Amino acid sequence: MIRTPLRPLARILKARANGENPAAIEAENLRLRHEAMRDRARTRAEGRLLVMGVLFFCAFLVVGLRMGALASSVPEEPRTAVNGNPIIGQRADIVDRNGRILATNLATYSVYAQVPDMVDPARAAIELAAIFPDLDGETLLKDFTSGRRFVWVRRQVSPEQMQAVHDIGDPGLLFGPREMRLYPNGSVAAHILGGASYGREGVHSAEVIGVAGVERTFDEFLRDPANEGAPLELSIDLTVQAASERVLQGGMMLMNAKGATSVLMDVRTGEVISLVSLPDFDPNNRPRVLLEGNQSDSPLFNRAVQGVYELGSVFKIFAIAQALELDLIDPATMIDTRGPLRWGRFSIRDFSNYGAQLSATDVIVKSSNIGTARIAMMVGGERQEPFLRSLGLMDATPLELSEARTGRPLTPPNWSELSTMTISYGHGLSTSPMNLAAAYSTIVNGGTLVRPTLLRQDRPQIGPRVISESVSRQAVDMLRGVVTRGTASFGDVAGYQVGGKTGTADKPLERGGGYYDDKVIATFASVFPAADPQYVLIVMLDEPSIDALGETRRTAGWTAVPVAAEMIRRVAPLLGMRPDVETASPVGVTLTAN
Repeated sequence: MIRTPLRPLARILKARANGENPAAIEAENLRLRHEAMRDRARTRAEGRLLVMGVLFFCAFLVVGLRMGALASSVPEEPRTAVNGNPIIGQRADIVDRNGRILATNLATYSVYAQVPDMVDPARAAIELAAIFPDLDGETLLKDFTSGRRFVWVRRQVSPEQMQAVHDIGDPGLLFGPREMRLYPNGSVAAHILGGASYGREGVHSAEVIGVAGVERTFDEFLRDPANEGAPLELSIDLTVQAASERVLQGGMMLMNAKGATSVLMDVRTGEVISLVSLPDFDPNNRPRVLLEGNQSDSPLFNRAVQGVYELGSVFKIFAIAQALELDLIDPATMIDTRGPLRWGRFSIRDFSNYGAQLSATDVIVKSSNIGTARIAMMVGGERQEPFLRSLGLMDATPLELSEARTGRPLTPPNWSELSTMTISYGHGLSTSPMNLAAAYSTIVNGGTLVRPTLLRQDRPQIGPRVISESVSRQAVDMLRGVVTRGTASFGDVAGYQVGGKTGTADKPLERGGGYYDDKVIATFASVFPAADPQYVLIVMLDEPSIDALGETRRTAGWTAVPVAAEMIRRVAPLLGMRPDVETASPVGVTLTAN
């Protein structure tokens, strides 16, 4: 900018020549300069006011439009936007074969603390500890005063607890909506369902994931939104399951057993109608895994699929069925039962002296170890092993439980001649009760392989043939004879023609070789009705002992068999089976006339 001088030389000289005062020229120029500066400042101020007015107008316009939009919208809680995949809290129901709820979701709330917003952390910690007895007030106070901005107080609360927390009145205690997994039947079918827990968690939602049982096996299906909420249909019957658990619990207590398990299976479809393992737990409050001691003592341990046991004489029917299939014997073939049967330094003995010979049928009925071992020698180990494998006894059960793959059978490293004999009567090979149920189903259903399943089926399984129908029928007749005149006489249930085989096996020592003298696994593998087999029931008691007739009894005939009989008596009507009552014919009655 070019500044005009206050005393221009040309005007000064001219003023002096005209006799004027040069100072007046300087004053006039100073006045004009100040007026120009004033005009420029006013112009700048007016421009700024105009810009600010426009900005304020736009701001009030935006606020007004937003207020109008909010006033016309449906009110909802604000949600924090996060990066990554959204947390999916939905989970499908699990139902039994009749559509009854086994597992479902329940809307609930979590409690958390925004520590900077808390007014009185010390009082809040004390009152929260009073509401939730499992929380420690000092620990809560330490969390509230440690400089953390966010603290989880409780992952899920009941409505009563929520109201009590609300009554504390601290603005830093907040609630977040979420869903929890609910098992309305408590401990019923606990080892089948397994349980669920929280995965990824947010303030406004939480991911429910399966941690065991079918909840874990079918976790992806249950969480898949593409299924549109379709429930997972299981094969079990809730009523039968509950009745089985009550009977087995009572039997375990009566027989002073430390544990028990039962499996009820449809012999044609492979459907597991009930599966019980005791002790059990409530999946709504799933206990922690044992960090020391024997895991089989934990209520989480599923004896039906995880436990592998030497099951004793229930194996004898497999040796007899294979020998019948190979035409090595028939039911009337006489077997040498003189004992003891020696192999090197080992001796095989029978529970009682059965004489010099028994028929193949009576070897099963009387449960002769010696007779079964001699039949196994006729079969040979090279044929025994693949036959037992074809029945599924050498592999972990394929049942749809996440724990099932851990129950791998224990087989001898060298299948010797001695192993062939001892395995024929259930020693030297350990397998699960579920495997035993599937193998018995194959033996009695006409001879075709059946695999157990927890999913509802609409048609029978058509598996490969293992034995012929005629051999299957002969095996069922032998099992029926065990109940009518053999070691399972307490297992006869009027109207249901129960057949079965007892098994009593000494428990192996936990360390070192050998067996306990006073601890056994007692098993009864039963089938009903024998005329047309529909179901197989396995009942196993761990270390049973009962005083009867002045003696301590541990054998399956005195322990597992009565429990199984009572279970059949309870569940058969629930399965829709009518008792087949035989009416006596009027023998010896003579009609006369007056």
